[in-house]
Amino acid sequence: MAQNVQITCINKTPRMDPHDRIHTIGGGNPDGTRWKLGQQEAIAGIEAGKWQPYVSVGGKSVWVDVATSRWGNKYLKIRDDGEQPNNLLSLPECA
Repeated sequence: MAQNVQITCINKTPRMDPHDRIHTIGGGNPDGTRWKLGQQEAIAGIEAGKWQPYVSVGGKSVWVDVATSRWGNKYLKIRDDGEQPNNLLSLPECA
């Protein structure tokens, strides 16, 4: 069963393509420690059923999915976003 994990921050690459801009995602554990995962590691964990990430948007939880760009590249996006991962890109940078 997938573990629900909240994404609270990201690290971006200098690329302009929104599908390639997220380098890492991060959040907090119940014990107060922080975690970070590279986007590819996060995608593999989601596809394997290990994690089900979500973000808080406007006070409500929204699932994060793995999407595939028209060029065949996998990336993370919020379920309610269109083709571009705008809400993820608006999260603060991870320390």
